[in-house]
Amino acid sequence: MAGKFYLRKFSEINLNDSFFDTLKEDYPGSASSPSFSAWFDKKAQEGRTALVFYDEQGLGAFVCIKNENEPIKLKNQTLPAHNRIKISTMKIAERFRGQRLGEGAIGLVLWKWQKSGTDEIYVTAFDKQDLLISQLEKFGFNKVGFNLNGEGVYVKNRHHIDYYDPYKSFPFINPNFQTVGYLVINDDYHDTMFPYSELKNNTLQSNVAMNVSNGLSKIYVGAQYSKPPYKVGNPILIYRRYTHGAGKRYHSCITSFCVVTKIIQVKQGGQPLMLFNELLNKIGNKSVFDKEELRRRYNYDANMLVIEMLYYGYFGEGNNINMDWLEQNGYWGNQYPTLISLGKPAFKSILEKGNVDVSNVIID
Repeated sequence: MAGKFYLRKFSEINLNDSFFDTLKEDYPGSASSPSFSAWFDKKAQEGRTALVFYDEQGLGAFVCIKNENEPIKLKNQTLPAHNRIKISTMKIAERFRGQRLGEGAIGLVLWKWQKSGTDEIYVTAFDKQDLLISQLEKFGFNKVGFNLNGEGVYVKNRHHIDYYDPYKSFPFINPNFQTVGYLVINDDYHDTMFPYSELKNNTLQSNVAMNVSNGLSKIYVGAQYSKPPYKVGNPILIYRRYTHGAGKRYHSCITSFCVVTKIIQVKQGGQPLMLFNELLNKIGNKSVFDKEELRRRYNYDANMLVIEMLYYGYFGEGNNINMDWLEQNGYWGNQYPTLISLGKPAFKSILEKGNVDVSNVIID
C-alpha cells in the first residue's frame, strides 16, 4: 500500500475533493449544528490540523481530534461533562476496506489519548459506517447510545479496560502479566517492520504518523529450535540486532515493545503442521516477507514459528537500550536471548530506562 499519513493544516486540504462528498451529505447543517463545509472552513481559519493519508489515488483518510469537557446528549440520557478526547472526524476511503489503514489511524489516535492522560475518548458514527465501527469495537470502544443526530456514540475509558483482549486494551498493557521475553530481529528486517523506532526526535504526531499506515499488528516468522517463553497477552521486547560490522554490544538495542496476540507453530522437527496456503491466510499482509520468501522458508526450514503481536510503543533514538546496559543490569544472561524470561520489575525498569511513563502504560 503506497502512501503515508501526514499532519496537514485544514487550509492545505482541498475541501472540494470527492473524498469529502459523503461527509457533506451526512452533515448538511441544521439550526443546532453547522454543516460539514462550514465546520471545515472554521477550522481552517483557526489554523487547526488534521491527520491525512494520501496514496496514488489521492486522499484516503482524514482524522481530526480535539479536547472536550462538556456533556454528551444522547436520546435516552445525558453523559455528564468530563475531560475527554473527541475524535471529531474520522473517515477512511472505501478502497481501503480489508487493509489496515483504519487500524493504524485508530492506533495513532489512541496513543495521543494515552499521552493526554484524560480518562475517556469517544467518537460518533452512523450505523452505515460499518468498516469504522468494526475497527472501533476491535480496539475496545463501547456503544453507549445514539446522539440527537442519530449517530452511535462509542466511548473508551482507561479505567474500564478489557484486558482479556490485547486489541481492546490497547494502548494499556494488562497489569497481571508475569513474564516478558525478548524477540531478536536483524536490523534490516527490523527497520522494515518498525521504521519509526529508529528516527531522530520521535514525536507522536510526526514520526508515528508517517509510518503507522503499515498497521499496528506485526508478524514475525522465525525458525527457533527451542520453544521461546512467549505467552499470548504478555509483553515482548523488540531487540534490534546490529549486523553491519563491529560494535554489536553498543549498536544492538531494544527499540520497541509489543504484546503477543497469537503464536502459531507451522513446522516442527521438519514436519509441517499446516499447509502453505493455510500459513498465507493466517499471515495476510502483515509480514515483511513476500510469498516466495515465505515459500522458501516453509520448504527448507526444519522449524517455523509465527508470532503475531500488537505494537504498543517505542523508545526512539536516544532512548533505545543497548546490550551493554542490559548486561550490566542483569537483564542479559548467557543463554540465547529468545530463551530469557524477565519478570514485571525488570520490564518496568527497562521501560523507565527508555524514558517511558510506566504508570501510563501499565495501570496497576
